[in-house]
Formats: sequence, C-alpha cells, structure tokens
Amino acid sequence: MSMDIPEKKGQAEEILKEMLERKNQDVDWKGGKTFSLVYHVSDEHSDFVKKAHQLYFSENALNPMAFKSLKNFEHEVIQMVRGLFHGEPSTVGVMTNGGTESLLMAIKTYRDRARKLKPWILKPEVIIPETAHVALDKAGHYFDVTIRHAQVGADYRVNLKSVQKLINRNTILLVGSAPQYPHGVVDPIVELGMLAEKFHLPLHVDACIGGFLLPFLEKLGYSVPQFDFRVPGVTSLSADLHKFGYTSKGTSVLLY
Repeated sequence: MSMDIPEKKGQAEEILKEMLERKNQDVDWKGGKTFSLVYHVSDEHSDFVKKAHQLYFSENALNPMAFKSLKNFEHEVIQMVRGLFHGEPSTVGVMTNGGTESLLMAIKTYRDRARKLKPWILKPEVIIPETAHVALDKAGHYFDVTIRHAQVGADYRVNLKSVQKLINRNTILLVGSAPQYPHGVVDPIVELGMLAEKFHLPLHVDACIGGFLLPFLEKLGYSVPQFDFRVPGVTSLSADLHKFGYTSKGTSVLLY
C-alpha cells in the first residue's frame, strides 16, 4: 500500500484524534509492559519535562551564538556530569541526541585520532564485548572501522583473555559496558583499563544505562564496580540523560 501527500490539508483536531487512536494501539508502558524503552518517574515530573521542552520547541542548538542559553545549559550539564563521573578539570564533553549518537561519535573520535597518531593503520579495529550495544556495530559500518567481538564468560561479563587475544597492531580502542543491555551486568572495567594501559590503547565505557543509576547506588552504600574516570585507562564515557536521568528524549552525554 502506497501513500501520497494529501491534496487537501487536514483539520488539526481530526489529525490529533487519529494520532491518539493509533497511540492507543501501542504497548501499555505505564502498566509495566515494557523494559528499557520508557523511563517514568511520575505524571507530575512528565508534565514538568514537557513544559521545559516546550520553552525551547523552536530553538536550534546548532547555532550557540544565536541561542546562548542552550550553549550555557550544555556547559553546565557537562560540568555536572564531569563531577559525577570523577573527571578531571581537563575533562570535556558534548551533549548528543541519545546513546546511539554518543557511541557513533566515540567511534568516530577514536578513528580520527588513530588517523592522526597512527597513520599506518589502514584498517582500524575496535574490540567490544559480544554483549555490547548494537550501535557500536552501526558505528563501525558508518565509519569504516572493523568491530571485533570478544566473548563473555559464565557471568556474562566480557572475557579478558578473549579481549587480549583480539588485540593487534590495527586495534585503536577497547570498549566495556556499565552495564550491558542483555543481562544488566557491568563488564570488568578496572581490568579492561589495565589491558588498555598495557597495550597503550584508549578505553571507552558505555554507561548509557548505568551512568545515572550506578553512582547513586554507590552513594546509598551499595557495592558498585568502578567504571568511571577513577579507573586508570578509561579515556571516555557515554551516559544517557533520558534514561535514569529522567530528561526528555533524546538526551545523552559523551565525555573525554
């Protein structure tokens, strides 16, 4: 079935009515029928987020000179999350439209870094756990980087021997998850950091799910594996604000 642009404009109320009818066919996420797709605190909080979003409905962050307030917001967010993840004063970052874009930009960054520092690498490779987010595979496809998948152990965390076995002269980056999506476990970031330092490689931590959950569990006294910039060898980290940061979609941060 094909669809053409209507010759006559529709009435706003009719269009909204049809949209609502279609929406009623979607899964009932408020009834707990989804996992990881919607992050909801309360109706009151959702109303606040909608009002905040509406204030900047038409503004465009592509031009920070025209919209200085958006530039300032970004700087403030980066400063706050830099402290949350124990970054240094020299730690920098950007806001993105979601975890996928954060991972895409991380892979592009390390590809470009390798082109500058190791121009002899013609076929760059990145080693990720086989449980890592599929956006990393997408990034490899987009940016002409080979993604090598390391095996995981019985505890579903990445196997360090498998990672080391994959490291070669074309390797430009190691990646770990905190946590990974399929099982919700944190990869051994400390040990990955030791591997990264041993082989003089950078290490990216995908904390898109756990970034705004794990630090607060740690503050409550729970035992949480270290995963952030406190770990020697970690050179970048991504975390999604629109998950357990409870902001509007899509909002993520990428720190270096």
